[in-house]
Amino acid sequence: MEDKLQPALHNKIYIIGSVASGKTTLAKKLSNLFDIAWHELDNVVHIRLPSGDVRRFPAERDFEFNKIISCDKWIIEGVFRDCFNEGFDKSDTIILLNTPPYKRKCRIAKRWLRQRLKLEKSNYVPTFKILLRMYKWSNGFEKSKDDILKILEPYKDKVIILSDNTDMINN
Repeated sequence: MEDKLQPALHNKIYIIGSVASGKTTLAKKLSNLFDIAWHELDNVVHIRLPSGDVRRFPAERDFEFNKIISCDKWIIEGVFRDCFNEGFDKSDTIILLNTPPYKRKCRIAKRWLRQRLKLEKSNYVPTFKILLRMYKWSNGFEKSKDDILKILEPYKDKVIILSDNTDMINN
């Protein structure tokens, strides 16, 4: 993996992909490897409270995001959102996880079941409704993938497209 990403050249890494594509797992691995803090975009969009998530106002969300991308080193991961496009400009490397839909669907089911059984921590209550939403979001990624690729076109020199997070982790 170090041949693909040298820390001195890749201090600002932006990872995007569908729900259950492996973004968080990859971000954690790269964070440990390069000793760079990683940030979940869901935590920029939402304030996490014991009573449930509260969506930040756009100005607050943008302030939190700009705090992160103004740092010298960062790894951010999340689903594609237009409001975070400035991160593409500021990043050294953009990783698009293009994990196959069948693999994401299996991961969604496994994650949801592990969270229901309290074997895995969750930032949300793992209800049946959220399970259906995750499948919907996964399908939405497939429908929007061409648009995302067009948005990434100006950054093609710093884009890495992986079919799975293990493509980079295991190499």
